[in-house]
Amino acid sequence: MLDEREAALRAKQGDQEAFEALVRGHEELAFRVAYLIVRDAAEAQDVAQEAFVRAYRSLNRFDAGQPFRPWLLRIVTNLAFNSHRGAKRRDEAGQRYERSVGTNSTTPSPESAVVRSEEAQRVWAAVGKLDRQDQEVLYLRYFLDASEAETAVALGRPAGTVKSRLHRALRRLRVVIEERYPDLTPAEGSRT
Repeated sequence: MLDEREAALRAKQGDQEAFEALVRGHEELAFRVAYLIVRDAAEAQDVAQEAFVRAYRSLNRFDAGQPFRPWLLRIVTNLAFNSHRGAKRRDEAGQRYERSVGTNSTTPSPESAVVRSEEAQRVWAAVGKLDRQDQEVLYLRYFLDASEAETAVALGRPAGTVKSRLHRALRRLRVVIEERYPDLTPAEGSRT
């Protein structure tokens, strides 16, 4: 089995099987990235597939000395934002997503599940009020758990720029939450 760096190098040299290995290794990630942005499973699948097509066509511009994952994340993110359709679709897909997650081994009460789902939807809505750059850095760093270095590569920005953008995006998100969803703000005594 090829490691990612070797597969990327061989794919760049025209090895179809190596590129297929990259697709298999990253298709779930590509879908998750797209889904976090477009919030619709069918559209996310289309975006992910288109991202791999674009990645394949752009292999000649890929630096095989760099990791493939952040490069692919950048392509997926750009395509997903370009295909993003509107707040209603985002809200409806977010509701489906929240119902589909629930990986805890203990089953929460129906009441707490509803409250958690509603809170998550409001956080998603708050993120949706931010500009594209803020959404992008938050999705990559927190929703996909990309490291700051991976986020920097995916965004094509220096790590210091990503760190400051992330700080500003979180500050703006806090303002949106405090203004529009004050019940999501922790009580003064409970802030850490």
